[in-house]
Amino acid sequence: MQTIAFYNLKGGVGKTATAVNLAWHAARWKHRTLLWDLDPQGAASFYLGADGEKGYKAGSLLKGRQPIGRLKVETRWDGLDVIPSDLTLRNLDVKLSESGNPRTALKKLIEPLGEHYSLTFLDCPPTLSPVAESIFAAADVLVVPVIPTHLSLRALEQVREWLKEKNYGDLKVLPFFNMVDRRRLLHLEMIVKPPAAMRGGLKTWIPYSTHVEQMGEHRAPIGEFASHTPAARAYRHLWFELADKLKL
Repeated sequence: MQTIAFYNLKGGVGKTATAVNLAWHAARWKHRTLLWDLDPQGAASFYLGADGEKGYKAGSLLKGRQPIGRLKVETRWDGLDVIPSDLTLRNLDVKLSESGNPRTALKKLIEPLGEHYSLTFLDCPPTLSPVAESIFAAADVLVVPVIPTHLSLRALEQVREWLKEKNYGDLKVLPFFNMVDRRRLLHLEMIVKPPAAMRGGLKTWIPYSTHVEQMGEHRAPIGEFASHTPAARAYRHLWFELADKLKL
């Protein structure tokens, strides 16, 4: 099993939409996929129709009182399950610190899922904290959506520096441009000549699209309700590129 974390220190960059759309594509290509919504806001759970499920206690989960396998919820798409978000995740930093070994806590929780899944996707909250450290230790790949702006690039650089400082040098970081508006000169300049911070990333970029916003209305990935749009095609290409990186 491979674990892919969708992460950015900066909020509002489209990481949840990316996680949901790529998880959907993974399942379509017959990879048994689990998406764990680690963001207390629960947007991924909402998109996948799992926001009304029974909650759980983050502390009890970390202490082994609630088996993680029992938290999974089937979505209406074959091969795609979700562990919904829960409001207690807002205290996950504290609970991880209490666990005794916060860096490896999530990794140990996730490992048994490999019996049933080939891919685990983590939709992550925008934070540099014990939660982030545990996520980075659990992940094989870090997918980072970046808006083509200087502030978004700065956030990416901060993440790279932090990973180096905390000795996560082996973690593969795959940034890609998201929410690209070709009417903006800066966006055009960056996708034509990507900055050094984007090195080693994914080449596919996702256009700014109202169809991403409509995911909340349809509560579904874009491919389900607008499959022939530029955004749907871009996510499809992004999935193929990621799958190639993962050697699937």
